[in-house]
Amino acid sequence: MRKSRQPKGSWGRRFLIAVPYLWLFVFFLVPFFIVFRISLSQPAIAMPPYTPIFELDAGLSSFVQALKELSLDNYLFLLDDPLYVNAYLSSLLIAAVSTVFTLLVGYPVAYGMARAPTAIRPVLLMMVILPFWTSFLIRVYAWIGILKPEGLLNQFLLFLGVIDQPLVILNTTAAIIIGIVYSYLPFMVLPLYATLEKMDYALVEAAEDLGCTPLAAFWKITLPLSMPGVIAGSMLVFIPAVGEFVIPDLLGGSRTLMIGKTLWNEFFSNHDWPVSSAVAIVLLVVLVVPIAYFQRAQARARERGL
Repeated sequence: MRKSRQPKGSWGRRFLIAVPYLWLFVFFLVPFFIVFRISLSQPAIAMPPYTPIFELDAGLSSFVQALKELSLDNYLFLLDDPLYVNAYLSSLLIAAVSTVFTLLVGYPVAYGMARAPTAIRPVLLMMVILPFWTSFLIRVYAWIGILKPEGLLNQFLLFLGVIDQPLVILNTTAAIIIGIVYSYLPFMVLPLYATLEKMDYALVEAAEDLGCTPLAAFWKITLPLSMPGVIAGSMLVFIPAVGEFVIPDLLGGSRTLMIGKTLWNEFFSNHDWPVSSAVAIVLLVVLVVPIAYFQRAQARARERGL
């Protein structure tokens, strides 16, 4: 009997499938292992400022001995110190609130773009992407000039007579939320626009013909069908917002407590690489585990739907 030949292009398909796995291995798993190794080490007055628990070139016996002497002191330290617990909780809360406001602002924008005439959609899409042509740091710095007591916003409100004295917005949590909503708004608009543009609006017209009001048709037809875009946009905003450093540092002031700023201080101010690596590992677990569980639940729901 003849042996079955591999179909043409099978090796090419395998290579294409292997590329993203190789990318994840090189740029995610390897750095993760390095940071995890540092998190198990002890701080030292040296360069780099830690004593590794085991050397990569020391052999298998050294690795086994290191496993026996494994210590999670750095992780236990995070639980004992309320600073880190409060920083995690504060970051999650600020990121969640910012994501909700970004969705409330981005959904009407994406919906308007999707329902706009086809000829002007590329122009609207370009206007959403246009801020990316400017440095992220410059855009955040611009908000300092807008939000400070003598800034453009307070001067405009004083001119209209809405307020009698300047509002204190800069160096507050509100300023951080404003900066995150502005900076990450395109990440919410683009997935929503891609979903809403492909939606069959004949379903909405059919619902209205059957007696639904426009608002009821939106809640029963448009919103459920746009949920993939809502979920994708929310993840694209929430995940980087939790570890954000630049916006809290510039707009939130010195009293702002977010895990990204705490992580930076541990690395560059305290030079405590083991503890800061432990902070990074816990942050990664806090973000990845719920997302993986959510994606698994979504896959099961799709299978039940089939």
